Amino acid sequence: MTDRDALKQAAGVQAAEWVDSGMVVGLGTGSTAIHAITAVGVRIAEGSLTGVVAIPTSKASADAAEELGIPLGSLADHPVIDLTIDGADEVDPDLRLIKGGGAALLHEKVVAQASLREVIVVDDAKCSERLGTRCALPVEVLAFGWRPESEYLDDLGADVTLRRGPYDEPLVTEEGNWILDAAFGPIADPERLAALLDRRAGVVAHGLFLGLATDLLVAGADGVEHRPAL
Repeated sequence: MTDRDALKQAAGVQAAEWVDSGMVVGLGTGSTAIHAITAVGVRIAEGSLTGVVAIPTSKASADAAEELGIPLGSLADHPVIDLTIDGADEVDPDLRLIKGGGAALLHEKVVAQASLREVIVVDDAKCSERLGTRCALPVEVLAFGWRPESEYLDDLGADVTLRRGPYDEPLVTEEGNWILDAAFGPIADPERLAALLDRRAGVVAHGLFLGLATDLLVAGADGVEHRPAL
């Protein structure tokens, strides 16, 4: 395990400690979220956590949870989630996020909006003063309309790349959509950009998660820092 992985693990373990027995828990996707999923599984196996039902945001998260003995549920049966633990690709001082590097942004946003508490776990390399400084913005689009949405993003000032899979085919999300990675550079007004994307019929979801995170756990050389939303 690298030093960076150890930081992620420490933050994931701390987030898992906030899960109480009887909770409905959202499970995020990605390298940071898997540490929290593992820690929840360990608590269930040792008997300190009971009656938990998990709502995974991707098949990968569902598979990991099943392997660890974490009971799974659905949003149809549990439309309100007590606490979700997820990662982020970038986070600013106002706990605004860019997500979607793991191609699960649509499910992650649905789960985040259904959650009473959204705990985001990152290492300190993911923090920046302005979103877009460190990564492109993933935009999930209908395959049918990917070209006009790409041109729309280009008109907004982004350098747009169609995300591709391991065989150089367009990457297909679990809902059958494609992803455009839109490199805007530092985004001056994330709320305005989100509104511009939300009004496009061909945009299924975008990676701007605004006003959703309630807690941020940042792992750094000095330990794990908790930053609650103001």
